[in-house]
Order: sequence, then structure tokens, then C-alpha cells
Amino acid sequence: QVQLVESGGGLVQPGGSLRLSCAASGSAFSIYAMGWYRQAPGKQRELVAVITSGGRLNYADSVKGRFTISRDNAKNTVYLQMNSLKPEDTADYYCKLRTTRLKDYWGQGTQVTVSS
Repeated sequence: QVQLVESGGGLVQPGGSLRLSCAASGSAFSIYAMGWYRQAPGKQRELVAVITSGGRLNYADSVKGRFTISRDNAKNTVYLQMNSLKPEDTADYYCKLRTTRLKDYWGQGTQVTVSS
């Protein structure tokens, strides 16, 4: 079983920055990829950014150039640095871990609100 604990959400003004963290714990798992998804009110959950164990990155077009995903393998932790935030980035952000057995685990979500 894998547990994911997210942190770092909050309220920020447009143009501001936030850094989200997601720490994975548990036993007997190997990570294939970790990533961030978000869900705004009334909308479907969407991919924000993913990083594989091999270092391959994938970003949603809407966040390219503004968000950076990174990973600390020793700590089983993934980060999402979000710069130049816009009101449309407002959403609940969820961390997802996919194991090498292709099983997915989700965090509980952290709220990000971009507003003046």
C-alpha cells in the first residue's frame, strides 16, 4: 500500500508563485511515474505535469513555461513549482503515483486559489 501526502497549496495573487510537494510512503513499491493533476469546479480532472522514473517530463500546454515538476528520488517526493499563476490555475491539485505494476495511487488533494 502507498500513501501520498500533499502540501503547499493556498491563496496567492495573480502572478505569484506556489510550490506543491507530494511525499510517498509505504512498503514494497517501485515508482514508474509521479505527477500532478488538477480539477477545477465543474470541470474534469486534467493532467498538469508528470515525471517518470527515467526523468521523462510531460506538461499540459496551459502550464508550459510556468510550472516545473521535479523529483527527489531519495525522499520519494515530487514537487510542482508554479510561477506566474493565473486565476484559471485555481483548482484542487492532486498528486498521483503509478507503480511499476501500473497501479495508481492518489493523494487527498490540496487547494490552490489564485485571486486578487
